[in-house]
Amino acid sequence: PLGKSLVKLGYPVSGSTTNKANLELIANEGIDSYYISLFEEGVRGSLIDFLKEIDILLINVPPKRSKDDDSYLKKMRQLYEASKIMHVEKIIFVSSTSVYGGLSGEVTEKSVPKPNTPSGKQLLAAENLFKKDTSLSTTIVRFGGLIGPDRHPVTFLAGRKNLKNGDDVINLIHLEDCIYLLTAIISNSWWNEIFNGVYPYHPSKMEYYTAEAKKRGLPIPEYSTTYPGKSGKLIKGDAFVTKKMKFKTPIVSE
Repeated sequence: PLGKSLVKLGYPVSGSTTNKANLELIANEGIDSYYISLFEEGVRGSLIDFLKEIDILLINVPPKRSKDDDSYLKKMRQLYEASKIMHVEKIIFVSSTSVYGGLSGEVTEKSVPKPNTPSGKQLLAAENLFKKDTSLSTTIVRFGGLIGPDRHPVTFLAGRKNLKNGDDVINLIHLEDCIYLLTAIISNSWWNEIFNGVYPYHPSKMEYYTAEAKKRGLPIPEYSTTYPGKSGKLIKGDAFVTKKMKFKTPIVSE
């Protein structure tokens, strides 16, 4: 979806896939398509040819949630070193608000990350790999939970029982706002910055997912013992707001 949007805006776009079956699908959208698959010990596919064509490299490669080792960082180092060889100097690294895992209360881009999950720890290490290289212009984007045309977290929660943290607030963002933020970074040359991608609406999880399940005719998720008042993390996208920008796509369905 991001590649298609950039093509519509007139940008020449190259894109990679780990599945050769998707090469034609990507090419049909006006995107130069490349097969690239990262491994700890090396790279398969056309990474160098891909990077020859790149002025801005946008990295959106999520780690595996359950893996608690440095395999993801090794893969990112392969990409980092190839980018250095090919003199790619502008990087957008798509990360996650999971890097804030151990924090509570209001969280902004100025908050010091405290990841408490394997994926959060791996993402923060990968962020730092690119960010600490002062010869690169790296912007980090930390997205909240993703909502899209065919994706909503309530579908995974519907009918489940004894869910925890019902009083924690939601930190979500719609796919359209993800694209909006990323294209704004590119078009405005916002480099060496950090952005939280989270829509500014933060009801409790119990309140939000109960309402969303009812709207869809799904079984209501049931939460275990809850406590009065909102808790957990409330993640704010202050960096985007200071640019006199705001997210546009509501995360509440009609």
